[in-house]
Amino acid sequence: MNKRGNGVPLGERRRSTPRDHTSLPSVPSVPECPVRHCWVADAVDGQGVKRPGLLVEWRRTTGGWEGRVVYAACLRPGDWAMVEEWLPAHALTPR
Repeated sequence: MNKRGNGVPLGERRRSTPRDHTSLPSVPSVPECPVRHCWVADAVDGQGVKRPGLLVEWRRTTGGWEGRVVYAACLRPGDWAMVEEWLPAHALTPR
């Protein structure tokens, strides 16, 4: 193993010289990522198990709100694939 910390636990290590934060370049503000984790209740594989997914966007239809999600589903025995589809809001939950 490497002895760079000289036996001092990581949480107790300190810099020997303070940083000059005025010389750091400014970081441009980055918009927050719109993708959210969700649970898909009505997966295309029909196994009745909630699948973890990524909610990419929302849209309003005449039938109500729908979310475009990406998730893994077992399409054939032992064969998993990524699925992207629009699902009604009631099929998506945050937990």
